[in-house]
Amino acid sequence: MGGCRRRSPGRGLKWKKKAKNLELEPQQCFRARARLSEQLVVEVAECRNSKAVVQEKEELVSNLQDESTELRDENSQLKKDLEEMTKVGDLLISENKLVKAQLEEVMLKLKDAEAENKKLIDRWMLEKMKDAEKLNEANALHEDMMQRFKVSSIEQLARQQVDGVIRRSEAEYVEFGDQLFLLFVIAASSSNNMYVWDVSSSHIRHTLTSHTDKVCTMDASKASSRNVVSAAYDHTVKIWNLQKGYYINTIILMSNCNAVSYNMDGLTICSDHVDGNLRLWDSRTGKLISEVAAHSQVVTSIYVSRSGNLVLTSGRDNLHNLFDVITLEVCRTFRANGNRVASNWSRSCISVDENYVAAGSADGSIHVWSRLKADTPSILEGHSLPILSCSWSGF
Repeated sequence: MGGCRRRSPGRGLKWKKKAKNLELEPQQCFRARARLSEQLVVEVAECRNSKAVVQEKEELVSNLQDESTELRDENSQLKKDLEEMTKVGDLLISENKLVKAQLEEVMLKLKDAEAENKKLIDRWMLEKMKDAEKLNEANALHEDMMQRFKVSSIEQLARQQVDGVIRRSEAEYVEFGDQLFLLFVIAASSSNNMYVWDVSSSHIRHTLTSHTDKVCTMDASKASSRNVVSAAYDHTVKIWNLQKGYYINTIILMSNCNAVSYNMDGLTICSDHVDGNLRLWDSRTGKLISEVAAHSQVVTSIYVSRSGNLVLTSGRDNLHNLFDVITLEVCRTFRANGNRVASNWSRSCISVDENYVAAGSADGSIHVWSRLKADTPSILEGHSLPILSCSWSGF
């Protein structure tokens, strides 16, 4: 018993330690449980967040799937449209080839027609030239007959019967030396005729007939008052001898003429044309001497200077070109922003001293340029309508 009592204090201490340890274990358990609870709360929150993210991803995936479906449908529709457009393109290509083949066929026909038309024109011009040559021969024969017989009655009869003669012949002639001058004023008309007035009585003395269309321009020779040149819409230029009473030469034109003018020598005729060319003719033979492309559009006016060395042309391209008569080279071109040629019969002119050029405009003004100085033109105003003709005082 005594021995047992000696051991009990040690055992009590042991039990106390165990009891303390047992008391600490629940606390540690509670602490561990608290930590686990906190971790669990955090993990639950993370799980909720992950779940929300997953839901967002699922919605995004669903949206992407919907978009992908729409894109597939759209792609299918585009493929269908592309196939239809390809078919339409193939159809258009085939139609284009067909139209191109038809166009080539039409162009070939057009070329054949142009070639045939050119041949017909050449043949027609050849026939006209033959007719003109026959008329010239007849006129030469008539002139020779007049020179042989010198009979006034025969001359009067010829004047009344030959086509292209002066129908009435009461004109008076005045001789100065060996030069014969006519006291006439001559004008062209749209009735295909030209009329000659007696200056002293102001009455019509002569009617010149031979043109088959409107006579649009004429000019009297500066060297001999007996010669007159005229141009009409019948594609002819005719040279008249007023003393003999009929035309003495006919020139066949490829392009209609808007203006003609004798040079000072009386041997050269200048003409401007609808095709934009300036042409020089020998008045004795009717042969073309030379030509030049004067304007890009219709030539409306031609004016020979007093010296006969310069010729001024105006065109619907609103340019006024000054040419050297011998070389047909452009000496100078006159133009102005406000100067516009009003019609196909607008006439410009050169001053007597050949130092100035004047041209009317569609706005009613006249522009005057210096030939020798590159100055801006002087502008004369006063008309309210387009100016069709200008003429410089001869004295």
